Amino acid sequence: MATAQHIFAHFATKISGWAGKPVTFVVALLSVVVWAGLGPVFDYSETWQLVINTGTTIVTFLMVFVLQNAQTRDTRAIQAKLDEIILTSHAENRFIGIENLDEEDLKHLDRLVAKAAQGRQAGGRQASNNADKQTVRAAEAGKKQAVSKGKQKRKTAPQRAPSGK
Repeated sequence: MATAQHIFAHFATKISGWAGKPVTFVVALLSVVVWAGLGPVFDYSETWQLVINTGTTIVTFLMVFVLQNAQTRDTRAIQAKLDEIILTSHAENRFIGIENLDEEDLKHLDRLVAKAAQGRQAGGRQASNNADKQTVRAAEAGKKQAVSKGKQKRKTAPQRAPSGK
């Protein structure tokens, strides 16, 4: 039997997919046009205004949670795929888990990676190696700091992909 979390995840995926379709936009636009067209019939009353205000507020409030759930799961899936690519490539395994770093550490790491990339483009292999070493040290230091702050380590990926059930 499916848990409430799985039911909500399935619901959020379906709704976020549906909400992103052009037909949904057209339906919303037509609703606003019909509402505006009924303005003279209801003499632009407060009740007429309240209908659109209440409807849009409720839909917006609920969609925030649905879309955030879908986006969070998508981000986790992408991160797991990137981690797998890092593990199976010649890239530095030390970069796995850097998403747990705070904003300043990530910005610093980003600057170091950009510096290493510029060094490689310029053909300066020695400068690139120095930047690579700085980047690796920054990633390791940031991960140690994140772990010491009590953040949990990532769980390992399953041995095989889950079935689509």
